[in-house]
This record gives sequence, C-alpha cells and structure tokens, in this order.
Amino acid sequence: MNIAIVNDVYMIRMLLARIIHENSVHKVIWDAEDGQIAVEKAQQDTPDLILMDLLMPVMNGVDATREIMKLSPCAIVVVTASVDQYADMVFSAMSHGALDAISTPTLAPDAGSAGIEPLLHKLRVIDNLITTCPRSKQQEENSPITKNITPGSSHPMICIGASTGGPGALATLLAALPADLAASIVIIQHVDENFTTGLADWLDDQCKLQVSVAKQGSKAEINKVYIAGGDKHLQLNQNLEFQYTSHPVEYAYRPSIDIFFHSINQHWPGVTTGVLLTGMGNDGAEGLLALKNNNVLTIAQDEATCAVYGMPRAAARLNAARMILPIEDIAAAIVKTLSQQKHVPASSARC
Repeated sequence: MNIAIVNDVYMIRMLLARIIHENSVHKVIWDAEDGQIAVEKAQQDTPDLILMDLLMPVMNGVDATREIMKLSPCAIVVVTASVDQYADMVFSAMSHGALDAISTPTLAPDAGSAGIEPLLHKLRVIDNLITTCPRSKQQEENSPITKNITPGSSHPMICIGASTGGPGALATLLAALPADLAASIVIIQHVDENFTTGLADWLDDQCKLQVSVAKQGSKAEINKVYIAGGDKHLQLNQNLEFQYTSHPVEYAYRPSIDIFFHSINQHWPGVTTGVLLTGMGNDGAEGLLALKNNNVLTIAQDEATCAVYGMPRAAARLNAARMILPIEDIAAAIVKTLSQQKHVPASSARC
C-alpha cells in the first residue's frame, strides 16, 4: 500500500514512517503537518491509506477526514494518543468515513515489538480489505434454512452491520427509534477492539435505548442495544447466548457481519430484521441474502447517504435487500414492520 501520514508532531511522523519502513512492504509516499495540507496532497496524490492525527493546527483530523472523503476518498485510520479523552472526535471522524482508530504506537525500551504490533496488525487487515475480501465457508450457504420454530417464542431481533462511516449512520438510526421498541438490537461494527466500549458509550448518549457491549454467555434483552466487542467474531449459539469465536481465523473482518447474520438465521426463533449500512468491502452481503432467503425483512442503506457505498452495493448486486433506503428512513421502516408483525396471525408470521 501507498501510505500517507498526517500529524503536527514531526517526531511522530518520523516514528510512524520508520515503523512502516522497517517492518512492512508498504511505502510512505508523503506526510503533512496539518489537515489542510493533507486535503491538498490527497487530491494531488491519493494514497491507499492515510494515518490521521486528530488535534492539529489549521484543520483538525475530523474536518480533514470529511474533506478527503468528499474530494479524494481513500482508507483513513485515526491515530490518537487517547481515545477516551477524544472519543467524540474519534467517532465523528469515523462517522465521516474513517475506517478505524488506533492508539499511537510506542518504541519505548520496555515495550518491545508489542508497542508496534497493533499498528502492523491494522496495516495487514486494511491491506487485506483493499486487495481482497476472502469468504468464509458459511458465506456460501445461501439456501433457506429449515428451522423448527414456535411462532411468538421470542421477541424480535434487529441485526445491523456497519463499517466505514458506521458510527454516524448508527447514531442517526438509533436516535430515531423509540425507547419502547419491543425488540433487541445487535450491531456488528468494524472497529478496533480497544474502542468498542467507547463506541457503545458514545452511541448510548445518542439514543433512548440502552447501549452496551455484548458479553460472552449473555442473552439479548428487549429494548436494549448490543455491540460486538473484541477482536473475535460474535455469534448467537443454540442456547440463544452471545458467543465469541476466533474462527474463521483467516477472515479479513473481525468481527464479521456475515458470521453473525448466519448465526441469527440458524438459531434465533423470533422475528428478525437484517440491516446493512455504509462500509468498505462486502462483509454482510452474503449474510443478508441468507436472511432474505429465509423470508426475513432485509434493508440496505442507499448510495446517496453512505460514507462508502461498498457493503450495501454488494448486497444490492446480490439482490439481498428487500428495501434500499436513505439512513434517515430506516428507523421508520423498522418501527412500521414491527408494528405490522404484531397484527399478523401466528400461523402466517415468520418468527
């Protein structure tokens, strides 16, 4: 990959460049000391990836991310010293299209390779996302699943997948949902494991529903929102409990939307709605198709309101979405569908 580094501290720019040069095959093609210079350089020579600082003179990282994604879109990763201190800025940048966020690496003597490994791992993941999108075996199982279901045996479940630009889209969607939704919501958002708790807290402030990170072995409760956490895939097991797994280990997306959608399709005994939002790549498209094939309402975000029209485009190409809607209209569609389900006779409802 061709990489650009944006940071107002010269030593940090040199540190990042040195780590990339000595530990990877990637190439640093330019750097910039503020966001405005980065916007101009990105238009002249668009890199595959930008490592973007947040606090900078002239133009900060949030505004620079917004402008770059409009004028010369590319993968952007926020590099910050403290996500807790600047959480609002981190998730604002991600709402404008930053792919992920990571802590600034260190070369302290006692840190060893551990100080730089998170950055190197992130580079490997993003390189994989840009160059290839490997499929798991589960993704190829698109035929309808026959299940022994008792209508009304569980409350409705809304499954949402999101990636690049996801935090902003999620905030818009969740803010429009009522506190008495009478359903559970599970979100698979591609984000560094260190930031899932911060994302849950940030989204919790944006909506009327309670948002938290899904815990191993717990069950989804009504009127609550759960976010997949950690560097593992989230699944629902046959006991309807959240379960984290490392498999498939070779899959580019961790957590994977497809893997969660397939587990819901196989195990959840209640009414299901599948939603795929803005994001790079194609994760979630095959899983959404499997849900649709099982007579589930599936919704994809439209191109006009996506920060990156990747995953929803993949879903549209597979004809996996029954509805393609602007982000502002998705909550209303969910509420309307749940209301209609209450009036469908148990013998004809898909649960």
